[in-house]
Amino acid sequence: MSQNEIYLVGSKVILRDLTLNDIKSIYDWTYLAKDREHLKWNAPYHDVKPMSYEQFLIQEQEHLNRVNTERVRNKLVIEADGKLIGRVGWYWVDETTNWLCNGLVIFDSNYWSGGYGTDAFEMWTNFIFENMNVARVGISTWSGNERMIRLARKVGMVEEGCIRKARIVKGKYYDSIKMGVLREEWEER
Repeated sequence: MSQNEIYLVGSKVILRDLTLNDIKSIYDWTYLAKDREHLKWNAPYHDVKPMSYEQFLIQEQEHLNRVNTERVRNKLVIEADGKLIGRVGWYWVDETTNWLCNGLVIFDSNYWSGGYGTDAFEMWTNFIFENMNVARVGISTWSGNERMIRLARKVGMVEEGCIRKARIVKGKYYDSIKMGVLREEWEER
């Protein structure tokens, strides 16, 4: 392991840097796997754009370029039992006010409801607060994603906003739910 490689060990999962082989696995989970249940929960109001593996690889190149550098990662893979089961990530909502949203997706539904997501999300949120100058970390999800809402509460996030009828999933309106935790609240835990 190089000096700048990210490898975080939790009680159930490992969060680690992306590899070239991981990109193939993520592509397969997104486009080819029989078990693609995660696509029904992870922002299903955005269509998954069809693309070849080569196009997908180009899209993921930015994340590979961060590996083994001092740049803070904006995505890591989740590993359990020696295999890739998901991914964590963050994006800026407002860099001026040090506000970002984080999230996770567990691709393999065999690892749902077993504490794997909780372990990964807690480590990831902690990693963000330890490695970035952010005042707050939040999530943005849809009201139908009850698992994500419970997970966010479990790690200390509180509901801060509900934008009514902001998401359409399978022709039905859902609310957009905003949750978050402030740095001082996270540190008090």
